[in-house]
Amino acid sequence: MGNHKLKKIGVLTSGGDSPGMNAAIRAVVRTALYHGVEVIGIREGYDGLVQAKFTAMGARSVSNIIDLGGTILKSARSDAFRTEEGRQKAYENCKNHGIDGLVVIGGDGTFTGAQIFSEEHGIKVIGVPGTIDNDIFGTDSTIGFDTALNTAMDAIDKIRDTATSHNRIFFIEVMGRDAGFIALHSGIATGAVDILIPEQKDSFEEFYKTLEESHKRGKVSNIVIVAEGEQLATTYELADKTKEKFPNADIRVSVLGHIQRGGRPSCADRVLASRLGYGAVIGLMKGLTNVMAGLRSNQLVYTPIEDAIKKHNEINKELLTVGEVLAL
Repeated sequence: MGNHKLKKIGVLTSGGDSPGMNAAIRAVVRTALYHGVEVIGIREGYDGLVQAKFTAMGARSVSNIIDLGGTILKSARSDAFRTEEGRQKAYENCKNHGIDGLVVIGGDGTFTGAQIFSEEHGIKVIGVPGTIDNDIFGTDSTIGFDTALNTAMDAIDKIRDTATSHNRIFFIEVMGRDAGFIALHSGIATGAVDILIPEQKDSFEEFYKTLEESHKRGKVSNIVIVAEGEQLATTYELADKTKEKFPNADIRVSVLGHIQRGGRPSCADRVLASRLGYGAVIGLMKGLTNVMAGLRSNQLVYTPIEDAIKKHNEINKELLTVGEVLAL
C-alpha cells in the first residue's frame, strides 16, 4: 500500500467540537496500529502541536470512546500557530518525535492551518471533516451533523408541545453562523411554518405574509426556525418586530445554543467518523497529502484541502420548496 515511509503519525482535533470526533480518533488510532504505524495523540489542537503536548496512543487508549461526545484530545485556539515562529516550533516538535504525517479533525479553519503547515514544512496532512454545520465541500455529510440535527429536532418537538398548549408563536434559533443546514433540515423534520437561513434572501413582508396565511388556514400556534447567521435580523429582533406587527400574538424565543454540539453521537455519525478516520490513515499510507477524506454517494473520496476550504456545500433548493409546501 506504499506505507514503507510512514512510521508514525499524529492526530489532533481543532475548532468547535462535534459529536463523533472521538469515534474518528479511535478509527485513526486503530487503523494505523493495524498497519504497523505508531500514533501520537496531540492534545489541545494546534496549540498542543506548538507546545509538544504529545502522548503515545495504543489500541486500549481509545477503548470505550466511540459513544462519547466532545473530544478526548481537547480543542483550543492557538495564536502561536498563526505565526511562522509557532509553526516552525511545531515542525521541530514533529521532527523530534518522528512524526511524518498528521490527521487533523475539524472544519475549514482547521484545514487552513493544516494546508499552510504542510506547504511550509512538507509534513503530509489529511483532513477529516468534523463540524455540525455540514458546510464543508467534498463530503455529503460532516461528522456531528446528524447528531446535532437529532438534538435540535428533539428540543423543537418538546417546544412545540408548549407552543400548542398556549397558542404561541415560537422563534427557535439553531446553530449555523454561515450555513443553514441544521435550520433547514430540522425545520422540515418538525413542521416549521417558516425557516430562515443565511443562504436565501428573506424579507419581513414575505415572513408576515406567511404568518397571516397560516392564521387564515386555522393554525393557532407556529414554530419558526432561525439559523443564527440569518441576515434579515437577529432572532430577538425578529420576535420584537413580529410582536409590533401582530400585537395580540403570544410570542416566545428559544435559543438552543451549544446543546447541539454535545451528546452521544448517533449511529450515522459513529459510522461516518469510523469510515473517514480509516480513510485518512489509508490516504497517508498511499502517500496522499493536503487532501480531505469524505464520503460522496457513500463512497470514500479525497478532495484537495484547498477546495474543501474555498468551496462550500450548497443548500438543496428542492428542500427549500419542500419546507414551504409542507408548511400549509
